[in-house]
Amino acid sequence: MKSFGALLFALGVAYAQQVSITPRVKPKQAPKEEQQPRADIRVDSTVVLIPVEVSDQIGHPVTGLEKTDFRLTDDKVSQVITSFATEDEPVAVCVVFDRSSSVAPDIGLSRRTVAEFFKSANPEDEFCLIEFASTATVIVPLRQDNGNDIKYKVGLTKPVGSTAMFDGIYMALHEVKKSKKQKRALLLVTDGDDNNSRYTESEVHNVIQESDVLIYSVGVGTQYGESLLKKMSEQTGGRYFAGSFADLPDIAEKVAVDLRNRYLLGYSPTNPARDGRYHKVEVKVVPPPGLPPLKVSWRRGYYAPME
Repeated sequence: MKSFGALLFALGVAYAQQVSITPRVKPKQAPKEEQQPRADIRVDSTVVLIPVEVSDQIGHPVTGLEKTDFRLTDDKVSQVITSFATEDEPVAVCVVFDRSSSVAPDIGLSRRTVAEFFKSANPEDEFCLIEFASTATVIVPLRQDNGNDIKYKVGLTKPVGSTAMFDGIYMALHEVKKSKKQKRALLLVTDGDDNNSRYTESEVHNVIQESDVLIYSVGVGTQYGESLLKKMSEQTGGRYFAGSFADLPDIAEKVAVDLRNRYLLGYSPTNPARDGRYHKVEVKVVPPPGLPPLKVSWRRGYYAPME
């Protein structure tokens, strides 16, 4: 399997490294390269790869399905699934941690979420840590790690300031894209509020849409932006979780298992036009006899190559 992500073509174009982002007082028109941050999906290829997660009605991953159990459409046109894989391999995950004053009452919940997640870390995994309050900052650069340093740094975090969540997500996408791992994801721990980002929701949405990075978001506190967190996660094929202290071990396990046990569907689009247009993808599962209806999460689309 050459890659694991919503859409993975033959090559990637690495994002430029960023260390911190300064907030802007007034919204300004982004520079041309920021308005159209074309990611690593616009590459010459005839194969589209879509990662898919399948779970039962209570959220437990469902494994053991076959290629014939899946149906896939590209812009509502049925496609032939030509490749099918379910492989467990090392992952690269960037923890995006909200330390703004709005999460102060629930900072213990946020810290425990991170600690529980790293209980499932593998020696070959790579991790990084982005924290955001009034600005976003790389606290731990991407590297092979067991997560102990990140847990320690998060444990020292003191909530303060306003919230630049979009800047944190944007920076984390840049940082995790440095990895050569085939599975890359963000673990976003926040209440979903944003009131101080330099980047807008629309700009970040564009980057997410063109990225092959899964987003898992854990909502804490008053859930200002629950609908936004769900939207971002589902767009990438990731998942959104909201839970109490009692739920955290199960949530952390679900994220880890989900990351490492995904189906990968490959197909050659029947529409080979090289026009750079965004294609909407839909995946359905026809469960084998005896299984109840299943929940399916997948990357919702991709950009075609462009001449």
